[in-house]
Amino acid sequence: MAGRALWRITHSAALLLVSVLVSYVVASAALSPRAHFENRTPRPPASAVDHQLASLGLDDGTPVLLRFGHWSWRALHGDLGRTIDGEPVNAEFGRRVGVSVRLLLAGTVVGTGLGVLAGVWAAVRRGRLPDRVLTVFSFLVLSVPTFVLALLLKDGALSFNNSVGHTVIRYTGETTPGRRGAWPSGLADRASHLVLPAATVALGAIASYSRYQRAATLDVLAADHLRTAQAKGLTPGRALLRHGLRVSLVPMTTFFSFGFLALFTGSVFAEQIFCWPGVGSWFLAAAQEGDVNSVVAVCLFSAVTVLLAGLLADALLLVLDPRVRR
Repeated sequence: MAGRALWRITHSAALLLVSVLVSYVVASAALSPRAHFENRTPRPPASAVDHQLASLGLDDGTPVLLRFGHWSWRALHGDLGRTIDGEPVNAEFGRRVGVSVRLLLAGTVVGTGLGVLAGVWAAVRRGRLPDRVLTVFSFLVLSVPTFVLALLLKDGALSFNNSVGHTVIRYTGETTPGRRGAWPSGLADRASHLVLPAATVALGAIASYSRYQRAATLDVLAADHLRTAQAKGLTPGRALLRHGLRVSLVPMTTFFSFGFLALFTGSVFAEQIFCWPGVGSWFLAAAQEGDVNSVVAVCLFSAVTVLLAGLLADALLLVLDPRVRR
């Protein structure tokens, strides 16, 4: 077991290195920090631009792999470089990462939990009205791009607030500007601002995970041991809970690890549309400014979260399937 865990961690570290290398090369090729400085008014001298790019580690006259080597060496020592404005990337990353983690955790936990429960529920009631309603809901959500879904939620909240005459649903920002009070009211304020962004992330998860869990549960319900349990008098629901639910969750762990990147992408759009100061909105702003170091820092964060989701899925698989522990 220890050897398997060591191999999994080594494999994840190698994937992280490859992911960051590809991100750095693609960002260096696609973005132009030189244009960011040259387009200023008045236009600075070429020597000043070269000096600024060299000080940021973005000198386009240096081979990209050599620049990546310098960046990765500093990153191993906890320094992610400087932003295009000369500020430490670490400081900006520290201000934003907590915001994104809160949104991502809320959307993932709610979306995954409700998606699995809805999938099991629909499978037990296959062909009935709840199953059909969930099917229509899932296909409607999956057919709408995440950013459109977020805009629809925001527009709906705005219309509802206008109809009742005051703000009931918070639709912008992480907190209310200028709010003062004890920590319970502050916590409630943050929770009220979290509802719509988390719903944007969670709805997609509910739609996709419920379809997958429904199919996995139907396979288990058709198994011989489940039919035997039903022949002995158990209802399909009780037979599933006692003898089949754990088995039906096994393939879901793998699907969760592969689908986590879609949740992360959804959180990026949610941050931008609901004005949350997380790493997603930072990534979009950095890409527009040609800020290579900031873009790579966000890609590093994304790769780490996806790999952690994979490790979590492996841990759940160990709990659910005893054969893996042998």
